[in-house]
Amino acid sequence: MTHRIVTEQLDAEEFAPFGEVLEAVGEPTKIINQGLCDRYHDLATLDFTGAGAKAGISLFNSQKRTFPYRLEMIERHPLGSQAFIPMTAEPFLVIVCPDEQGKPGRPRAFITKPGQAINFHCGTWHGVLTPLSDPGLFAVIDRIGDGDNLEEVWFEEPYIIENKS
Repeated sequence: MTHRIVTEQLDAEEFAPFGEVLEAVGEPTKIINQGLCDRYHDLATLDFTGAGAKAGISLFNSQKRTFPYRLEMIERHPLGSQAFIPMTAEPFLVIVCPDEQGKPGRPRAFITKPGQAINFHCGTWHGVLTPLSDPGLFAVIDRIGDGDNLEEVWFEEPYIIENKS
């Protein structure tokens, strides 16, 4: 049996149990650079545990995905948060699952709007980086350091994610 999931528009309130939506909306926190730059300050909860752990910025160049998208695996990082920041103004697919006693629950799928990025809370079950256009170039801020910071779960039956628009 194949499970079906329909995408939702990414919304900060709906996404809050899983992490933060990073976007320049509302009033800026600060006006800087001689009044020529709005700063939306400290939008993500960066969380890195373990001896010698630090924040790192990496560039990921992922292959474009299409709908329907076949979700077979989910992962989480128990020792650190992870932010996906697109380097283009194209939407991307964000998949998350609630934690149900250490295992992923039913997935939810969100489509970002141009200008949105996300930060997963430490330990959040999530899909892999899933751009919907080329190039799939992202800055990723995550934990660098020793320790096992990756758990993967493969579903017995895949989920098929369909775009509602």
